[in-house]
Amino acid sequence: MENNEIKTHFLFEKVNYKILLIGLGVIALGFILMAGGGSDDPAVFSDAIFNFQRIRLAPTVVLIGFGVTIYAILKNPNPALATASTAETFPEDRAIKNFKNNK
Repeated sequence: MENNEIKTHFLFEKVNYKILLIGLGVIALGFILMAGGGSDDPAVFSDAIFNFQRIRLAPTVVLIGFGVTIYAILKNPNPALATASTAETFPEDRAIKNFKNNK
């Protein structure tokens, strides 16, 4: 008798979501660091927009956040589950019975 149960698993687990939220938080922090630097008077130019925080630090933090987010997407939470699913054989992959190779 065949076992007709379908075993399902989620692609992401709790660890992936935690890392994903951390990455999104780092991206938000980078955009917050980019904000500001304006002048109260539009006729007066302010050099504050060219400081280290807005030109170097904030874009670096945003890129690190994107890297963490990509890592969260690509991280495999259960390596044992991935190897077990690759060992599964499908009916299409089985040898055909009673097939004669006539040349």
